Parts: sequence; C-alpha cells; structure tokens
Amino acid sequence: MVMRRAEGALEVLDGDIGAADLAATLGDVDRLNTWFGGYALSLREIRRLAAGVARERTLRVVDVGGGAAAFAVRLAEWARRSGRAIRVVVVERDGAVLALARPVAAGYPEVLLVQGDAAALPLRAGAADIVTAGLTLHHLEPEQAVQGLRQMTAAAAIAVVVNDLLRGRLSLGLVWLATRLFCCHPISRHDGPLSVRRSYSSDELRVLAARAGAHRLTIHEYPALGRLLAVLS
Repeated sequence: MVMRRAEGALEVLDGDIGAADLAATLGDVDRLNTWFGGYALSLREIRRLAAGVARERTLRVVDVGGGAAAFAVRLAEWARRSGRAIRVVVVERDGAVLALARPVAAGYPEVLLVQGDAAALPLRAGAADIVTAGLTLHHLEPEQAVQGLRQMTAAAAIAVVVNDLLRGRLSLGLVWLATRLFCCHPISRHDGPLSVRRSYSSDELRVLAARAGAHRLTIHEYPALGRLLAVLS
C-alpha cells in the first residue's frame, strides 16, 4: 500500500523553538546526514558535476536550506583537499539557524551566509554552477516546491541536486529507529518520521520538476539509506 504524503503537517523545527533545542536538533540532523548518506550522496554528485567546470575557475555552489552550514563546510573542505577554488552560498530562511551557522563557517571564507527563502531565492539566473538542496524540499507544499525548483533551476548553470528522504515504510522504520537508538532530541524523534511522511515520491517529484520547467531529470532511490537523489536542469 502506497504511503500518502502528509500534506499540511508541520514539523516542530518549522516553528519557533529555543536556541538550545534548535542546536540539539540540528546536531541530530548533522549526525544522521553523516551516517546515512545525506552528505556523501550529494557530495559525490557535486564532484561529478564539478568535473565539467574548469579548475582555474571558482566553482560556484548554492546550498538552499543549508541550515547551520554543515554541508557547506564539507564542500569547502573537499575543495581545499582537491586544490580548487570554491564559493558556497548558504541560503537559509531562519535567522536563528543562521546565528548557529556563523561560528561553524567562521574559519571558511569560501562560505557566505544569506538569509532567504527556498521559494523566493535571492539569486539571479545563472548565479551558480550547481544548486543543492538537502532535506529542504519536503518542508515545502507542492506550489512552493514548484516555485523553489523553478528558481533553483534558473539559478544553476549546470544542474540542481536535490537530496531528500525516500517516502515509504522501510524509510519510516529506519528513521523512527535511528532517532531513538542514537538518543536524539525529542524534537528529532517527532520530526524525523514526519519528514519521511512529508517527502515527495519519485513520481511526485517528476510532476513537480515538469511544472517547474526542468528539461532533464534523473532520480536515484537508495532504499537501504532511506534516501532519494534527484538531478535536474
């Protein structure tokens, strides 16, 4: 039986929460992204796409909904190891989250923090080589998602990389277990399973991408990791 998307349901993280709870919850997201392929899958795809950019030119990446800049810092560290210049712009709507991102990104002049919304990006067309969005799309309702994907696609000269949860009973069980087994914050134990239920299926994402005007779309599902990775342009 197909799991229906939980439209209209709000995660606690989408509301106003205290700084300590916010930091703990984002820390949980960071650990789970590290352990279950959230970062690795996106980084692998960005590395593949970046191979088409001349090494003497600065690689321009925008991380939409980039949270506390954990993935942006990983991109900067990869670029340093690879000996190439990079500029990563983190677009995050929540000022409290950006406040947590500042000390994380302090040692990385390659990372710029910008307050903005995924459905109303402060970016001009072609402003980036690659736009990435990790665990961002499921926070948006369909019309917002279409608008966000349209703007991301316009901003990306090469492609958009979308990494999100794979909606299904296996993923739901994995996230439910992980958020309890690893002693996650109560907000994470609530929001994690709900995030799975709010995520878009591959078929739904195809419809959203088509409505957003994407000409090319590839989707890979990773059931064992509970992840979906899409590349569109």
